[in-house]
Amino acid sequence: MSKLRVLLAYSGGLDTSIIIPWLKENYDCDVVCMAADVGQGEELAPLYEKAAKTGAEKLYIEDLTREFVTDFIWPTLKCGAVYENKYLLGTSFARPLIAKYLVDIAHKEHCTAIAHGCTGKGNDQVRFEVSIKAFDPHIKIIAPWREWDLKSREDEIDYAVSRGISVPVSRAKPYSMDRNIWHLSHEGADLEYPGNPAPDDILQLAVSPMEAPDTPEVVTIHFEKGIPTAINGEELGAVALLTKANEIAGRNGVGIQDMVENRLVGMKSRGVYETPGGTLLYAGHQNLEEICLDKDTQHFKQHAALKFAELVYNGLWYTPLREAISAFVDKTQETVTGEATLKLYKGNVMAYGVTSPYSLYMESIATFGDSKDLYSHEDSAGFINLFGLPVKVGALAKEMKAGKPLEAEVPEHKRD
Repeated sequence: MSKLRVLLAYSGGLDTSIIIPWLKENYDCDVVCMAADVGQGEELAPLYEKAAKTGAEKLYIEDLTREFVTDFIWPTLKCGAVYENKYLLGTSFARPLIAKYLVDIAHKEHCTAIAHGCTGKGNDQVRFEVSIKAFDPHIKIIAPWREWDLKSREDEIDYAVSRGISVPVSRAKPYSMDRNIWHLSHEGADLEYPGNPAPDDILQLAVSPMEAPDTPEVVTIHFEKGIPTAINGEELGAVALLTKANEIAGRNGVGIQDMVENRLVGMKSRGVYETPGGTLLYAGHQNLEEICLDKDTQHFKQHAALKFAELVYNGLWYTPLREAISAFVDKTQETVTGEATLKLYKGNVMAYGVTSPYSLYMESIATFGDSKDLYSHEDSAGFINLFGLPVKVGALAKEMKAGKPLEAEVPEHKRD
């Protein structure tokens, strides 16, 4: 039999750095690596040498940043999907994109297995593996965390040191971090106890709100069919726009979430998420939708957003339901064009004006003043009588059960 070839989802972090030698020692295999550039802001070129030194035959570095923004971030933004009211899905929707390319390269390199560094307690193992199955239901999956006898990140550090492998963490700050152009997550170590406040020195994309400027900053975002296309009048491509949004929101302490979430695998987990630009764009998009969508569509879309967030969090991006929700969302966004202005101040994002050529807000109707051509105050009486009829009938039925006789009401114009 030919020697097993394994493609490893590689980041150069602690987990994947030690997985290369572990695979070779335990599977007697050749290891090919793929690192995904999803805008994590790191120089990835040194990974070539690092992967080779730890035993990899070859390393692919795939620049997926633009595809990540246009095909995963923007659809999620348009939907308004948020997991458990806080998490803007930064890690969740990066995994299916990476998985797609893992399968492509595995086929190219004639690998019959794909390995990843996700723990057996986390969500990412599901996201990677379910997405891989969507493109190749036959390929073997190797998850070292489910097999080896290393029990902690400290054990991993010891393993790396014993083999002369340089890793980008220390015992003092052994946080598990995931970064891309959308967010940066922090988990593990002292954050595992929810009673511990998150230290400010872990922040990298945003400053602490207490350290933000004492003067508010006003920013205007232009959207075309739900997609942000310009900031403060400057038209920008997808990657450049999100980068600028991160810079503006980050310096104002916007987008820091400390939460205990419900993992797919059944446990609660504490994480600190930095999503500065995303928080800014979500706020602007929501404000614009408030004037561009009719009530029923807006309300139904909120239900769809909850389901969308759950699907993405659970690793079900490549499913008919997610695709169907996205198709519905695209229809709702046909009129979500205009400008949302926001005021940023010490971690807060406040509405500061919104305009659209498709606005459904009509001052002539909403005004407290006279608007008899479109709406009369007297019209509301009949509406309330019909709208409240089920409530009134229910109250009358209770009275009848209590023995009170039902008295027919006499219309006012027939009374003596």
